[in-house]
Amino acid sequence: MGRDRLRRTRLGALLGVGGLALAACTSAGAASVVRPPGSPSATTTTTPGAGSATPGVTPSTPTPTPSASIGKGEGTLQVLTYQGHVEYGGTSTRVNWVTPFEKESGCRVVKLDRVRTSEEMAAKLRGGTYDVVSPSPDLAGQLVAEGKVAPVDTSLIQPYKQIPKRLRDLPAMQRDHKVYGIPYLWGVNQMIYEGGGPKGPEALYGDSPVAIRDTPLSIADAALVLKKTQPDLGIEDPFQLTPVQLDAAVNLLTEHDGPDRVYWQDSLDVIRPFSAGTIRLAEALPYHLDLFQRAGRPVKTPARAPMTGWVDSWMLTAKPTSPNCAYEWLNWMSSADAQRAAAAWTGLAPANPEACTGRAQRMCEIYHAKDDDWLRRVFFAVRPTKDCGGQGGECTDYIDWTERWKNLVK
Repeated sequence: MGRDRLRRTRLGALLGVGGLALAACTSAGAASVVRPPGSPSATTTTTPGAGSATPGVTPSTPTPTPSASIGKGEGTLQVLTYQGHVEYGGTSTRVNWVTPFEKESGCRVVKLDRVRTSEEMAAKLRGGTYDVVSPSPDLAGQLVAEGKVAPVDTSLIQPYKQIPKRLRDLPAMQRDHKVYGIPYLWGVNQMIYEGGGPKGPEALYGDSPVAIRDTPLSIADAALVLKKTQPDLGIEDPFQLTPVQLDAAVNLLTEHDGPDRVYWQDSLDVIRPFSAGTIRLAEALPYHLDLFQRAGRPVKTPARAPMTGWVDSWMLTAKPTSPNCAYEWLNWMSSADAQRAAAAWTGLAPANPEACTGRAQRMCEIYHAKDDDWLRRVFFAVRPTKDCGGQGGECTDYIDWTERWKNLVK
């Protein structure tokens, strides 16, 4: 979701944590990278390949009107994304979906900047030049509002219609009937527990030691509980809250806050306390649930409970230096081949269901990627705005959420 990031962690590094035999949990890919919103700060700048780069052409903004085909590539491409979302073989020679793109398109990725948080991504965009960027919903809404990304001509994206309409039409992807985001990877937040079965996600906000995602958008998970337990509050969309509703959600989070609560940014911050038995409840991901279950631990999630989720997308910057290569990249990153590799590596679900084979099949199974009934329970994230997402009324914006969150976890 918005993201809030999770540090990339190879499964091998997790072996033996708290006595948990994670070797049994090796997923379809060579490693698992779970990068939901809110991880430690770190930035990686990479120039894949070797040799000199061909200079780009004069900047221009792609038109959103239908075009016959993508023009001749300019030769180079500059990419900004999250850690683990794009691999060129530097981490593992078996994990590389940049080289196939370069061979197919003739466009070389001459700059690959990878960050861990939305804040770092926004700072990179202010200080650098990029052709494509892959923000989470919290940042995507800001980039669209500020005119820092351009509408996309989806007729040039061949796999676009393979992506389910529900993901393509999310508010985080569109504005004023124009498409800005091409869905890439997605995930959901769900409560996991071990031991006696709690009645539902409201147990996360009781007096037991728990782990909660360290991101302002975790306020939406509390709001989703209030939507069920306090219907008089009138919460419809947990990501668009009035001041009264925001107060209620933050109060729910605050009521039993204490030294035993873990606010996690790293996957190990969930795995370690669960393995040691110091917590039995957590706001986590299907990846974590699958990890424990495949290791023989009796970890479960409440049946049929609503959840929040997020979709990371690819966007064109407002004035890409290489617009044709940028479109080639969007086309490639929407393909089943690229998303299959990315899903297996990250531990997230691919937006293109054609990718749900081979190495990515396990990810699609644990995220129920082809189960429409399961997906209907997911409230996908959008950046909170004062105009309630354009639906009328007076809501709180993301700045309000971040201030309240900082006061909670300081």
